[in-house]
Amino acid sequence: MEKISLKSNLSVLEEKVLNWDSVQGSFEKSFGTEIYSSWLKHISLIKEYNDHVILGVKTRFFRDWITSRYADKILSELRKHKLSINRIEFKIDPENLNNKPTFGSPNLNKVSDIKSSVLNYNRLNPSLNFENFIVGKSNNLSFLSAKKTCAQLSRYNPLFIYGGVGLGKTHLLNAIGLELSKNSKVMFISAERFMYQFIKSIKKNEMVSFKDFFRKANVFIIDDIQFIRGKEGLQEEFFHTFNTLFEQSSQIVISSDRPPNKLDRVQDRIKSRLSGGLVIDIGSPDYDLKLKILRKKISDYQNSFKENPDLQEEVIDYIAKYSNSNIRELIGVFNRVVAFGKMSKKPLSVNDCKIILKDIYNSNKVVSIDKIQTVTSNFFSISLSDMLSPRRSRPLARPRQMAMYLAKKLTPRSLPEIGRKFANRDHTTVIHAVKTIEKLIENNDELKKNVEELKSLILSD
Repeated sequence: MEKISLKSNLSVLEEKVLNWDSVQGSFEKSFGTEIYSSWLKHISLIKEYNDHVILGVKTRFFRDWITSRYADKILSELRKHKLSINRIEFKIDPENLNNKPTFGSPNLNKVSDIKSSVLNYNRLNPSLNFENFIVGKSNNLSFLSAKKTCAQLSRYNPLFIYGGVGLGKTHLLNAIGLELSKNSKVMFISAERFMYQFIKSIKKNEMVSFKDFFRKANVFIIDDIQFIRGKEGLQEEFFHTFNTLFEQSSQIVISSDRPPNKLDRVQDRIKSRLSGGLVIDIGSPDYDLKLKILRKKISDYQNSFKENPDLQEEVIDYIAKYSNSNIRELIGVFNRVVAFGKMSKKPLSVNDCKIILKDIYNSNKVVSIDKIQTVTSNFFSISLSDMLSPRRSRPLARPRQMAMYLAKKLTPRSLPEIGRKFANRDHTTVIHAVKTIEKLIENNDELKKNVEELKSLILSD
């Protein structure tokens, strides 16, 4: 009986050990003041057990948002205060609803809060201007459209620019903002930040201030609009903001990683309005554009550090030829090569670069078109003779196009050489195959996965 009583007393001692003020302090330190004030400050401790706790939140929206984004980290923080906790539950706490601010008229302080918060995260970058945007075949049309928009407001409204990661969309949007800010009130914000301000305004009952602030812009520029997908409340607000700005002839400029009609889980009426202006894509840079970018980086390096990066012409050519289509990655490769050259205190050769960049280019792998054809035919369980045959049925044509695409990407062979390897096909057939696969990769996740798997198989020993 004595042992049982002792165990019971220990359980009582263990049941209530959390100091919630101390927990909240660690939340603020770990998550940062902004996230803490917006989401975690009003979490209450409803019930504590030895191995789990029940936490109270204001609304279902709060519960869903916190659970999806911060639950794991909250649990980790709680375990620092009480190691036995292995689970947390969130419950909508009616008493917490009394803490909600009452509705009231907007005031200047609220508008100032929104303005300061937006500007802290979305200042225009003076270095991302039209003058240092390097133009090539892949981005010439988008560049000219951006310049024309600045010259004639509302001629193209909205201007919608789309393309893959690291191709210069944000640079163009920033350049438009810089140019137009000389004479117009410009609002430049990312879709993610727009969503944050929207949610913050709902929580503080400041939606009138939110609407008033964002709908007064003469030029409204929003980056990465694809982030609004699946968020119905945000889409509703964006739709009405768009309409108000459009009706008052404000210029609207938008970027995305895909065209409007490919924005999944976005309302049809929004896609329709986004498609109603000028829709322009930025393509992947070709060899000539990559050379221009590298030479500009060399010039910038010389001006900044007052010394030459000592890159031989064959090294510059190698980087431009074998780099992937992402400009951001190209610049990263340039920085890596220059850094290694400075550390080794000698000009690097192409062989040196192959060693330095082997994790990026896989240049230590010797890839032949024959190997690409064999791996591709085996992957799709078709014979090599069928894949190279004149037959154009989908089960044969698509693997054939993927093999041509990989031959172009993984070997230094010319288009005519690749065509000859595919039963003496014309180089225009190879061009068509490459463009087809590039387009499909943007929207077809299964095909993109197949291409990546094929690439891994081809590059493996």
